[in-house]
Amino acid sequence: MTDLHNKTLEELHQLIADAQTQLKITQRKQHKEVIAKIKVLADSIGVIVDIHENSNKNVSKKVSATVSIKYRHPDDTSKTWTGRGMKPKWLVELTNAGRDQNDFLIS
Repeated sequence: MTDLHNKTLEELHQLIADAQTQLKITQRKQHKEVIAKIKVLADSIGVIVDIHENSNKNVSKKVSATVSIKYRHPDDTSKTWTGRGMKPKWLVELTNAGRDQNDFLIS
């Protein structure tokens, strides 16, 4: 094992760079071995696999838009609903009590 206490700053940086390079090489090798094993296993049961590698560099992030509020509780303005997904409990209770859902629409 290397004695890190006697290394200069430059030697330590080089050691880190070498270790990172070796890590990437080892990861790529392991990646290829796993893909090869998957193909062998799939072939053994008569299945053809098509592997699409996902590189995080090329993955676009999903941008979600804010949905405006369409309904508001008449007494508690902090209770709102966009009209998407399940109806909130407060709206279900009010409509079950005979109120019209359109009464709570925000104009």
